[in-house]
Amino acid sequence: MNFFDKLIAAIERNQSLLYVALDPNPECYSFNPDQSVITVEQWHNELKSIVAQTVDVVCAYKLTLGFYQALGWQGIQLLEQIVQFIPSDLPIILDAKYGDINSSNVFAQLIFEQWKIDACTVSAYTGLDQLTPFLVYPDKAVFVLCATSNPSATILQEYPTPEQSLYLQLVQETQTWGTLEQLGLEVGMMADTLARVRKTAPERLILLEGDRSEENDLIEESELTPILAAGLNQNREGLLLPVPSCFLEAENITQVVTEFRDKINKIRSQDVQGSPTCNLWLPDICFLEHQPHRNLILQLYDIGCIIFGEHVQSSGEIFPYYVDLRRIISIPQIFHKIVSAYADILEDLEFDRIAGIPYGSLPTATGLALRMERPMIFPRKEVKSYGTGRLIEGHFQAGEKIVVVDDILITGNSVMRGAEKLKSAGLEVEDIVVFIDHGRGVMDKLKSNGYQGYTVLSLAEIADTLYQANRISSQEFDLFQESTAQT
Repeated sequence: MNFFDKLIAAIERNQSLLYVALDPNPECYSFNPDQSVITVEQWHNELKSIVAQTVDVVCAYKLTLGFYQALGWQGIQLLEQIVQFIPSDLPIILDAKYGDINSSNVFAQLIFEQWKIDACTVSAYTGLDQLTPFLVYPDKAVFVLCATSNPSATILQEYPTPEQSLYLQLVQETQTWGTLEQLGLEVGMMADTLARVRKTAPERLILLEGDRSEENDLIEESELTPILAAGLNQNREGLLLPVPSCFLEAENITQVVTEFRDKINKIRSQDVQGSPTCNLWLPDICFLEHQPHRNLILQLYDIGCIIFGEHVQSSGEIFPYYVDLRRIISIPQIFHKIVSAYADILEDLEFDRIAGIPYGSLPTATGLALRMERPMIFPRKEVKSYGTGRLIEGHFQAGEKIVVVDDILITGNSVMRGAEKLKSAGLEVEDIVVFIDHGRGVMDKLKSNGYQGYTVLSLAEIADTLYQANRISSQEFDLFQESTAQT
C-alpha cells in the first residue's frame, strides 16, 4: 500500500487528521528535573508509551531526524527501533527537510528501502533535481517545505510581495513535479500563509509544522478555527495537524488527544453546516515583530468597527472617527477574542461579581461571566417607573467586591456614574476594565476618583498598528494622534 492510501485509510479508521511528533526532544517531555541527561533507554520507553496511547486516535507519526542524530549512533538505533514499533498500517513521515542534492540518492535509499519510512520532508531550493531521487519510489511521498513560521524568514519567503511571493512561486512549480499521491506541502502555522497556499494548491496534502508554543496554541479554539478554515480543502480534509506537545505530558494521553481530535472534527462539521452569513476573518499581512492583539485590531478595522468622518460621541464631542463595537456580537470569532482579552486582565483581579455598563458592554460582560463562571450584575441606565424599579439588576449582597467592565473610555463619566450606582447599593468598586482607552489622561481621572483602570487596547496602539499595516493614511494617523493628545 502506498503512503497516500495508507494515510487515507488511517484517517478514516481513526477519524483523525492528527499526527504525533515522536521525537527525543527534552523540551517536550517531563522527566526527573534532577536528571540532567536523559538516557536512550528512557527515550525508548517514553516514545513507545506514546505510540501505545495514541495509535487509535492519530493518522500518522512524524520523526524529526535531527533529534535522533543528536544522540549519535545510539539515536539512529533508537529511530530504527521506534519505526519498527509503530504499526505498519500507520504512515511514518521523516522530518528531515533534506536539501543536499549530491547525496539525495543514497539518502532516499536509506529511508525508503532500509528504514521502510513512508514519506520525507525535503527542501526544494535546488529545484526538481533535488526531489527526483525521492519521486522514483512510487509508493512513497515527499512534503516540500514551502513556508515556515520563523519570523526572520519572512523577508525571503514573501519577496517581493505577499501576493507574488517566493514561496507561492515554489508552490506553483511543485504542481508539475509529482502526483497528488506523491507530493505534498509543508507549511508553518500561519493562517494567512496557509490560506494562500491552499488557494494556489487546492488539492495538495498539507503538513502543518509548528514549534512547541505554536502547537500548544492550537488548544484554543480561537487559534485552531482559523487554521482549519485556511488549510482544509473543499472536502474538509487534506490537512495534517500536530498533536500539541503538552498533551504528551498528560497522565492520560489517550483521553486528551481524543478530546482534541473530537474538537477538530466538530469544527470541521460546523464549517460544513455553518451559516454563510458568519464569515471567518484571516489576516493579509505579516509582521516580523510580535505584538499582542495585532490581528484583533486589524479585524476590528476590516469589519467596519473603526470608521472615519465627523461623528458625535456620547460625550457630545465631535471626533474625526468613530469606534463602533456593537457589530462584534454578530461575528463569534472576533467576539471570542475580545472576551479572551478581557479575561486575561480579570484573571489577575479579585472580585465577587462582574458588572457591565449599559448598553454597549453588556454582551461582553455576559460573555465574561460565562467564560469565567462568575455571576454578573449591571446598573440600570435609567430606573424603571414600573415593576420593581430596581437600580441594580441581578442578585448581589452588600459588601461584595465588583469589577466593572466597559467598552470604550473617552471621558470616563459614564463608567464612573455606573460605578457610583453600584456603590450606592453597598457594593465595593475599585477596578474598572475597558476595551479601548482613548487616552487624554482619562486613566488618571479614574485614579483621582478612587478607581484603578485597566485597558486591553489604547487608541494610540490601534493607530500605530493600522498605519504599519497600511490600513490608514498618514493623514488619518495624524487625526488619531491629535485626538488622543487633546485634554
